[in-house]
Amino acid sequence: MTGTSDSPGGAGDGSAAPTSEPETTAPADTTSPEDRPTAGSTDDDTDDHEERAAIAASIPGADWNTPLAQAVAEDARKRITLTGRSVPRPAQTRVLTVANQKGGVGKTTTTVNVAAALAQAGSTVLVIDLDPQGNASTALGIDHHSEVPSVYDVLVDGRALAEVVQPCPDLPGLVCAPATIDLAGAEIELVSLVARETRLQKAVAAYVAHRVATGDQLDYVLVDCPPSLGLLTVNAFVAANEVFIPIQCEYYALEGLSQLLKNIELIRSHLNPSLHVSTILLTMYDGRTRLSAQVADEVREHFSAQTLRATVPRSVRISEAPSHGQTVMTYDPNSSGALSYLEAAVELAERGAARPTSEETA
Repeated sequence: MTGTSDSPGGAGDGSAAPTSEPETTAPADTTSPEDRPTAGSTDDDTDDHEERAAIAASIPGADWNTPLAQAVAEDARKRITLTGRSVPRPAQTRVLTVANQKGGVGKTTTTVNVAAALAQAGSTVLVIDLDPQGNASTALGIDHHSEVPSVYDVLVDGRALAEVVQPCPDLPGLVCAPATIDLAGAEIELVSLVARETRLQKAVAAYVAHRVATGDQLDYVLVDCPPSLGLLTVNAFVAANEVFIPIQCEYYALEGLSQLLKNIELIRSHLNPSLHVSTILLTMYDGRTRLSAQVADEVREHFSAQTLRATVPRSVRISEAPSHGQTVMTYDPNSSGALSYLEAAVELAERGAARPTSEETA
């Protein structure tokens, strides 16, 4: 893109005053036109190529110890080892609640991209969008306007999940129970309902049984929670056996983690004894900063068994994908963000296959 600089004489100013160039080219101006070399002169071309080669040779070479070179090498390794790879299917349906009461840590992004990666690898996946904003539904290309049957109907009216789920248009094997704006009022409406904390759990159990009865067993259920610890999140905790926590590599994310763990322990004590933190994923990781490394080291020190080796970097492609109604897995499958989520999904699946009945706690 071309343009003019706002500052006089700037590099982009098309009307800039002449520089010292005429002085350096003065001898050429005194040569008669017939004596000047033509555009196709072999000598001139050779001199130009030699000059360019000399300039190129003078540029320092890249060191494999530089962050950029390491990132390129790491992406190449992931692309070779992970692309087209299938994952082991669990012995029984795994229900994971993706939760963190802090906003902006990548809950929805992690939910839809891990789900998409698992589906690409041959698993059958259900995404339940419990966030009234409906961002997970948007990313998966699912209609979620107010007239669409949604999770609200399941929680408040007792509608079956099988009547609500919609297939993802880009990924066979992936279905989504969308969220509509009606879900914003569900927190208040649930207060007066009987068994308000277990309504989602009963709906999920019935849907899983329905899939088994039809010969199409569901491998994973991923529940995307709102950034709060209200009744919607409580329903998600009661419905799941595992908690999947995305943690942004910044200090504030660590502050919120302790409160989240306390709430999980309360759910374990009173409503769901099988609930445990099985997976922690470090998101928005920037290897160029000391802070990201420090947060990652601290999380791995305290939750070594739960923290995935994979980390998700900051990525423009990850942010762009929802605007096209896609996950980054289909929008740009060769990007660093897609490869990182694919690596995380493979690790998640392999851990579950190795320990299908694990009772790890935080």
